[in-house]
Amino acid sequence: MSMAAPSNAGVPSGSTLGTLVGVMNSAKEKWDSSGASQAVSNFSASIPDSTKDYISSTTGQLFSRERLRSISVCFGIGEERPFYVEKNPALLVARVKHNLQFFYLNYFLLTAVFFCLTLLISPTAIIGIGLLAASWVYVIKASQSGSLSIAGFAISQTHATIVMGVISAFVLIWLLSGIFWWTLFSSGFMVVIHAGLRDASMHQDGDDQVIMVGEVAGVSDNEQAAFLGDPQV
Repeated sequence: MSMAAPSNAGVPSGSTLGTLVGVMNSAKEKWDSSGASQAVSNFSASIPDSTKDYISSTTGQLFSRERLRSISVCFGIGEERPFYVEKNPALLVARVKHNLQFFYLNYFLLTAVFFCLTLLISPTAIIGIGLLAASWVYVIKASQSGSLSIAGFAISQTHATIVMGVISAFVLIWLLSGIFWWTLFSSGFMVVIHAGLRDASMHQDGDDQVIMVGEVAGVSDNEQAAFLGDPQV
């Protein structure tokens, strides 16, 4: 009885890996030869070091992993009253302000997820982005071979890259405008609902303090205690 040899269809061969590495190296060489890498380096060198440090520190603080709240904190799992309607306008404004400052990274992540999901169910946008990518490949190859010309004038790779960049910007705006507005309104609605109903006053960090005593005129002690989540009220 003969035995079939094990199939290696699911295992990438050495030639496949070599082809992939060759494509990556070719893309890097095209990027360097187009002058884009040098332009980026020159632009980066023209930025003052103080500005770079400020941008780096600010970005690090805004998108720190510690600013992304866990699911239990975001939805108040285990808390007695994580969500309720605040009827006092002053306390409602303070709650919304606190939640926007405390959960902003969660809201940003929610918006990004909505954008990706909306993009996946939009075949027109996916096809358009695919055609745009194919156009980039064709233009770069044609400009490198010298076969790209308009009215008999050859177009260099640098000029072709600039023109394609401008065209791509307008095409992406046209393709993604509907997705952008749908994402903005749907995620904005969810953010407003969560920020208005979530009582997260017991969760604070060093840069996010909600001081209720003496800050809101005309608010009774019971109302302040209710905002701060006092179970005895």
